[in-house]
Amino acid sequence: MHHPLELDLDKTFLSHAPGYWADRGVSAGDWNNATWQLKNRIISLKQLEEHLVLTPDERNGVLLSGTKLAMAITPHFFNLIDRENPDCPIRRQIIPRIEETLTSPYEMADPCGEDSHMPVPGLVHRYPDRVLFLVTDRCAAYCRYCTRSRVVSGVGEQELETDFEAAFRYLEQHEEIRDVLLSGGDPLLFSDGKLEKILERLRRIPHLEFLRIGSRVPIFLPQRITPELCAMLKKFHPLFMSVHVNHPRELTLEVKEALGRLADAGIPLGNQSVLLRGVNDDLAVMKTLVHKLLMCRVRPYYLYQLDLIQGSSHLEVPVEEGIRLIEGLRGHTTGYAVPQYVIDAPGGGGKVPVNPDYVLQRTPERTLIRNFEGRTFEYPEPSPLGAPVLDY
Repeated sequence: MHHPLELDLDKTFLSHAPGYWADRGVSAGDWNNATWQLKNRIISLKQLEEHLVLTPDERNGVLLSGTKLAMAITPHFFNLIDRENPDCPIRRQIIPRIEETLTSPYEMADPCGEDSHMPVPGLVHRYPDRVLFLVTDRCAAYCRYCTRSRVVSGVGEQELETDFEAAFRYLEQHEEIRDVLLSGGDPLLFSDGKLEKILERLRRIPHLEFLRIGSRVPIFLPQRITPELCAMLKKFHPLFMSVHVNHPRELTLEVKEALGRLADAGIPLGNQSVLLRGVNDDLAVMKTLVHKLLMCRVRPYYLYQLDLIQGSSHLEVPVEEGIRLIEGLRGHTTGYAVPQYVIDAPGGGGKVPVNPDYVLQRTPERTLIRNFEGRTFEYPEPSPLGAPVLDY
């Protein structure tokens, strides 16, 4: 039996199938079926209390969650919860809390300014050569810090109204766009056939160089990542996928195998974590996470500062702490394991990289830098006249 801290820092890929649910009569066949997982999600207070003793803050949060962001937890992900620990990092991500009803003055319904950069319904064009295509408002489970809680899950203050044909026409007309990211909600909740039709339609647009899918389904619902799905996706290369893992406990044996099927299909995988208080704001936890990701053939890509979404202040971490985490990784482990720490500038300014201060001084003659050990080095700048003339 693992001590909770040891489990957090264990690089072993543990199986959670079906575990607790087997004692409740669930067969391995049902457990490994994505449809069964979705049909048996925990979506109500009554269901949740059948499996877990809630704290008062959690219980009150569940009672009010239907007014902001629906609750849904797949049995697979629920199995990762430490039922004895109310501060469990999995619980903090997925079970509503009363703090979600508190709003700080600086928090926003649309912190990334997506609605103001939406030329047609469902298509966000914030960057010159790429777009975000919001194809659905549903997820396998709902993260309590969701940036799009205003439209995701069907209970927010807005509805997602994607106009697919208008989006395809816009993409055809704008030849500067070379990169399309499918997100939502989660595109991998679509059937293979429906997703294939969207990808086929995009691939008929000549100037689109590559496609991306943003998904947490491989983590929430690894049973969905079937050989058939992977064979279908393989037809649309170059196709990339960004997954979302925040804590090493999420990387179970089942998730590792699902990610392996995607990687074997030639899909480059990157991970986007969100820096969350009590989840991954600890250097040992973060280092274990990025190392396990690489073992799953997933490149740590972004570490996001939490967007200023309404009701998320209980999960906020100071930027200074994020910089400290990056400094604790840079030089102390392989560069492949170090994500880029970014702040999505509030109001629609886009991703801004945030790094420790390794450049100490700049002059026309030199740049003074320090390394991960704190040692300083001088790099001479080139002469203003350019490279020296070689005299042969």
